Amino acid sequence: QVQLVESGGGLVQAGGSLRLSCAASGSYFTRYGMAWFRQATGKEREFVAGISRQGVSARYADSVTGRFTISREDANNTLSLQMSRLTPEDTAAYYCAVGRPLATSQEDYFFWGQGTQVTVSS
Repeated sequence: QVQLVESGGGLVQAGGSLRLSCAASGSYFTRYGMAWFRQATGKEREFVAGISRQGVSARYADSVTGRFTISREDANNTLSLQMSRLTPEDTAAYYCAVGRPLATSQEDYFFWGQGTQVTVSS
């Protein structure tokens, strides 16, 4: 069993930056890939970024490429998402997840956090 707790969300102005963190409990999450998804009000949950075991490879949604960076520190059981040049379109609840490495479908992830809200004002 893996438990995930996100933090770091908040209100930020357009053009600003924010760093999300996800604390994972349980040691065997290192066997899996990790990812960030987001869900805006009234929209479906969408893939944002994923990272492979040991952080060897990463994958990003087109909408965040060049602005967001995903990283993981297995020694500290932490997944992070550094977000920069934020726009109001980035407003959403952000979720971390554990599952198949670099998969983009939420069906490929089997542990989820409760989410942290990011709101970007114009």
